[in-house]
Amino acid sequence: MTADDHHDTMMESPSETLRRIFDGQSSALGSQMADESSRYDALTHASFPKPKRTRLIAVANQKGGVGKTTSTVNLAAALAQHGAHVLVIDMDPQGNASTAFAVSHSSGDRSIYDVIEGRAEIVDVITTSADFPSLDVVPASIDLSGAELEVADLPNRNTLLKEALDRFLEQTDTVYDYVFIDCPPSLGLLVINAMCAVTEMLIPIQAEYYALEGLGQLINTIGLVQQHFNPVLLVSTMLVTMFDRRTLLSREVYGEVKSHYPNIVLDTTVPRSVKISEAPSFSQPVIAYDPRGIGAIAYGEAALEIARRSQHVLEAIDARRK
Repeated sequence: MTADDHHDTMMESPSETLRRIFDGQSSALGSQMADESSRYDALTHASFPKPKRTRLIAVANQKGGVGKTTSTVNLAAALAQHGAHVLVIDMDPQGNASTAFAVSHSSGDRSIYDVIEGRAEIVDVITTSADFPSLDVVPASIDLSGAELEVADLPNRNTLLKEALDRFLEQTDTVYDYVFIDCPPSLGLLVINAMCAVTEMLIPIQAEYYALEGLGQLINTIGLVQQHFNPVLLVSTMLVTMFDRRTLLSREVYGEVKSHYPNIVLDTTVPRSVKISEAPSFSQPVIAYDPRGIGAIAYGEAALEIARRSQHVLEAIDARRK
């Protein structure tokens, strides 16, 4: 090899290097990386419209393990990252949303439990996320698991959270664009409180065979809440999680849900991802833990869809008020 030949090899362009590395069997990986990079860039430059008023959203599915808390914290984080003021209320005694934002929630710490039981106001227990300065968190601790029994005899037991949240939003100087409430995986009093406090439901659905089982039960419960307590409540959004585009099953589940609920299922799906699973152990949403990864990109795209649908959703809520 001459010196000139050696020099030419050394001067290989980045695109040539990528082509050489990902040529042949690995080309799919190369195109996937290029796809993720272009999607990340598109998100970075996307405009996230702000809603005309606060959107109040409960994230619920009584089936556990569907990505409910993961979706709550990452959608909230993505919206905050793109300029929205966001409040996350953890209503799950497991406190996983609190963990994801590195907010202390040991037994005995002041939390949403004290708010529900009337010992504190939201302003007394709220804290700001270290990773996202425009995102505030109201934590939950294991103490909350006793609240259902402790408030069961109160005449306003279904609206305790709504009353506290309404008071807070009236008195705070912060104009929140979104309030997300992370519900426990059940259909008990805590979930009823969340449904009474909001105007929208967001339902994460796992892309698996039993996904639609139990969805009917949840929709039925929402219907009862609409009928008896909160007539403006709207199922505004469904998000398919743990999606694997390589499998026929995932595509079939998505197609089934989309055909049943064409106007509320997001086009974006959230894939299975090791980074999404790892992030909570580092007390971060995947949006902060692995911002350029496929999980963060998917949640960013879902958040953008939610933001762009704001006007349509708020008009639908207003129509229910008439």
